[in-house]
Amino acid sequence: MTHKLVLMENPMSPVEMARDILPRGFDMVVARPGTPAFTEAMREAEFLVGFASAGFDAAFYAGAPRLRLLQLLSAGYDRCDIEAARGAGVPISTNGGANGNAVAEHALMLMLAVGKRLIWQHRTVTAGGWRGQSKEQPGLIELRGRTLGIVGLGNIGKKVARLARAFGMHVIYFDQARLTEEAEDALEVRFRLLPEILARSDIVSLHVPLTAASRHMIGAPELAAMKPSAILVNTSRGPVVDEVALHDALAANRIAGAGLDVFDQEPPAPGNPLFTLDNVVLTPHLAGPTADNVLARFRNAFDNCQRVARGQKPFWVIPELAE
Repeated sequence: MTHKLVLMENPMSPVEMARDILPRGFDMVVARPGTPAFTEAMREAEFLVGFASAGFDAAFYAGAPRLRLLQLLSAGYDRCDIEAARGAGVPISTNGGANGNAVAEHALMLMLAVGKRLIWQHRTVTAGGWRGQSKEQPGLIELRGRTLGIVGLGNIGKKVARLARAFGMHVIYFDQARLTEEAEDALEVRFRLLPEILARSDIVSLHVPLTAASRHMIGAPELAAMKPSAILVNTSRGPVVDEVALHDALAANRIAGAGLDVFDQEPPAPGNPLFTLDNVVLTPHLAGPTADNVLARFRNAFDNCQRVARGQKPFWVIPELAE
């Protein structure tokens, strides 16, 4: 029996790599969502693999009556219509942590880049300047001995904690799913309530999914609770932070800096006020995709499709749809 699989066309999903490891018994069609070819392919598709799309509503599922799994190549699923998937009885699975190392490394990179004022240093050198020639004091910091507060201690948050401990940081965390004391000991972290995280941390790193509860969970009151010397890092989803409030706090030096891989609007508008600030480091939502984890994302996706094809339950189903 041949199973029909549709791979969403995307520049971050190299088709030849996918074809190289496509398991036997699967017939793969590559099509871009919103095109007639995609609509036609979904009529027979049992498996859909790719990145989350806002267009997968009830009408979409009605046009895909044989669909058994929506398998994402990303960790984020906030663009998915969860109620439509629930109504159709189709599970949605994430990428199984395939990009976890990349995001964790990116978070540490942003901490270092902001703390060491990397952009300022680069511009100083390229402008012909050198240390001691500028009236501006660089104010560089070390990570060692500082307190990192992790908000969201899932797969990525745990990897960030391990990297931070290797840098000699003290790690505290907040998560609704609190670890046991034994697990905290093994990871060398300690649970604190969110107000404690904000008040005590030198760096706050966000690793939560975007939900109704987490939208703007870091707003003006939370930023005001942070140390004036603190740094905020966000590699999760842009709307977790109130971007207007963050700009105001950075512009007024109420916090020392921020490293952002995500934004309220993506791509951000050319006139985004954050672009005018010297105490931010910005990257274009590239924390997850790397040349090293593309294969791992496909491997996890196809393995999950095989599980469902065998009649087993899929791995990594999003919490809202987990049984």
